[in-house]
Amino acid sequence: MPLPELSRSAASLSPGRLLVVEDDEPTARALRDGLRAEGWSVAVVGNGTAALAAVREQPPDLIILDWMLPDGDGITVLCALRAEGRRLPVLMLTARDALEDRVSGLEHGADDYLVKPFAWSELSARVRALRRRAGEAEPLRRRVADLEIDLETREARRNGELLPLTIREFDLLAYLVRHQGGIVTRAMLARDVWREARRATPIDNVIDVHVSHLRRKVDGGRNVRLLQTIRGVGFELRPEPAP
Repeated sequence: MPLPELSRSAASLSPGRLLVVEDDEPTARALRDGLRAEGWSVAVVGNGTAALAAVREQPPDLIILDWMLPDGDGITVLCALRAEGRRLPVLMLTARDALEDRVSGLEHGADDYLVKPFAWSELSARVRALRRRAGEAEPLRRRVADLEIDLETREARRNGELLPLTIREFDLLAYLVRHQGGIVTRAMLARDVWREARRATPIDNVIDVHVSHLRRKVDGGRNVRLLQTIRGVGFELRPEPAP
């Protein structure tokens, strides 16, 4: 992979800390040198164990994570990071280009995915995009139809009426609101709300019970239902007239 020249677009990137997890030395060296030329402070490690240790010692602003590592795979590292509650952006690099592999990477918590071999310009653009998104402050209040949630006070209201939510129910509702317009799978909820990404057995029944309780509090007795079940897939927050 040829090293890039520093460009005007690269110069606009706010410098930050970036961790490259790649065991192929030529690739790791090219990534390190190219990203440093674009203003990043770059650390490089060659396996998953070292990656987790590096993140715990000094969390980076972004991780470039190879799928195949000498001591396991990048998905295992990714799941460990998400289970610890670390929300930093992760760009997966892999030679796997099958659709199911891309879906697996994203469902396990990757923010973006790039197939090898790749053009430097594309990797650089994806890194900048992830950095911009990570730097955007999340609004403390969000609305969906007549539902409003306040992330600071941890209160949710429909048409001004305070909903009596438990801690878990509020976390579940906030997650659905953040993903409004898209389908949220049970695997996503297990990973990001229950922090159970590495559990040996699924917790689908637990999730379904909590969703059922949340639905009664959010939608019960109302003319417009917000919490929709997508059969066989998961859930979606969007307004629909009550049957």
